[in-house]
Amino acid sequence: MEGLQIAAVLRALPERPLPTRGWRFPAEDAAVLALAGRRDLVLRYRPPSPELALTEDAGGGPPRTSFQKLLVVRARGPLLRVEQLKLDRVVIFEFGGEEGFVDAPPVRLVFELTGRNANLILTDLEGRILGADRVVTPEQNRYRQMRPGLFWTPPPPYDKIDPRTLEEGDLKPLLGRPLARALVQTVDGLGPRLAAEAAHRAGLEPDRSVRSEDLPQLRQALASLVDDPTPSRAAPAPGWREETEAALRKPLLAALQRRKKTLARRLEDYARAHADLVKAERWQRYGDLLLAYAHQIPGGARQVELEDWESSEPVDIALDPALSPSENAERYYRRAKRARARAERAEREAPRTRRELEALEREIETVRKLPLAELQRRLRERRRHETAGPGLRLEAPGGFEVWVGRNRKENDWLTRSAHSGDVWMHAQGVPGSHVIVRARGKPVPLETLLFAARLAAYHSRARGEKNVPVDYTLKKHVWRPKGAAPGEVLYTQAKTLFVDAEAPEG
Repeated sequence: MEGLQIAAVLRALPERPLPTRGWRFPAEDAAVLALAGRRDLVLRYRPPSPELALTEDAGGGPPRTSFQKLLVVRARGPLLRVEQLKLDRVVIFEFGGEEGFVDAPPVRLVFELTGRNANLILTDLEGRILGADRVVTPEQNRYRQMRPGLFWTPPPPYDKIDPRTLEEGDLKPLLGRPLARALVQTVDGLGPRLAAEAAHRAGLEPDRSVRSEDLPQLRQALASLVDDPTPSRAAPAPGWREETEAALRKPLLAALQRRKKTLARRLEDYARAHADLVKAERWQRYGDLLLAYAHQIPGGARQVELEDWESSEPVDIALDPALSPSENAERYYRRAKRARARAERAEREAPRTRRELEALEREIETVRKLPLAELQRRLRERRRHETAGPGLRLEAPGGFEVWVGRNRKENDWLTRSAHSGDVWMHAQGVPGSHVIVRARGKPVPLETLLFAARLAAYHSRARGEKNVPVDYTLKKHVWRPKGAAPGEVLYTQAKTLFVDAEAPEG
């Protein structure tokens, strides 16, 4: 719904103050304010297509959500004032309150009809938020939060032409620009649908560049839109279903694209690990030469030139002056061993990652073609997973739930949220995930412990290695030292399992 259409609905409201007869609710995302004279003001606040309408007998029943219950209790009394911010898609309703056994003080109801960000917010007269249909946290929008206790702030200000007060020359900024796009960007109260309607009423193509001779027709078309902003069938406009599908598809595709980038970067890492095999051979040779000529290398040297007995060519080797020749050799051996381990892991994991990437690309193409009902189902499923809490949630053999943190914040949250009788795990001596077995003091079978230990090893820097030590203890023996970063803990009374750092089956 666009600004001029909202203004037309508000013009049709009777004079204020306007008696009200309470609220009814036909759905979880719709509210009906019963007005005097059997007329109903309908507020449909479901993203991405919110709507404000004035009808008769809109129906509805008791409140279905906690916010709707708040409306019934707090938004009472006569409707004193209705204000639209310019021709923006924001409307403020002010209720006079009601005296009774429990007084209902005056409040304001803010209806933001802003597409996918649509919301209904209840505030006191000072603007402090009492409740909102959709709470907006700092993680969702750090610039404009919607939470009880905060103050409601209007959307950012803008400067556009008001079509209700057009004068000669006001439309000159449109010259030379594509008509429909210029109208949306320049004229207040117009979105894509009404911009197409304005072009139709002016007898112009929406994509053509605006010329001086077009301005009189455009001015007349905009004046007629102010009086009656109902789009005609002849004006091309995106359908409700297409708009809704696009809005629902966007977050699903964004999540898949993020995963695709992660897998692509992982394949690049595997390619670099494979290329480092050449360096591993060179580092192994450096170690052999340093041990063979250890008696000839002076102490504290930063570099040495030694003859390779196989090629009879001199080889320059960088040294750590604080280490002995044998310690420098051991250092090169360790680097060679790590490079080979990374290359082996890359050879083992790369095919699996490529298959996952190919499946992900097929999934992206599938999501691009999904119908509305399936998009809604997938989004509901995704929200259920998100509200379950951070981290991976898996079921281990034996029926125990296992939590796996994927970053520092999730590690910190999971460990703090765990029961004192849960089992805590972490790969020994390397960065990695905190793994929680949700035991709550119950005995955990070895099969479950091994499953969780493999997860801890797999989700650590030791991924792909063999015989990785994983420490485990009860959560009550784990604590975060004062001043430590999130995810950094100390623990006692731990035991150790040795497992291969590979994803457990299932």
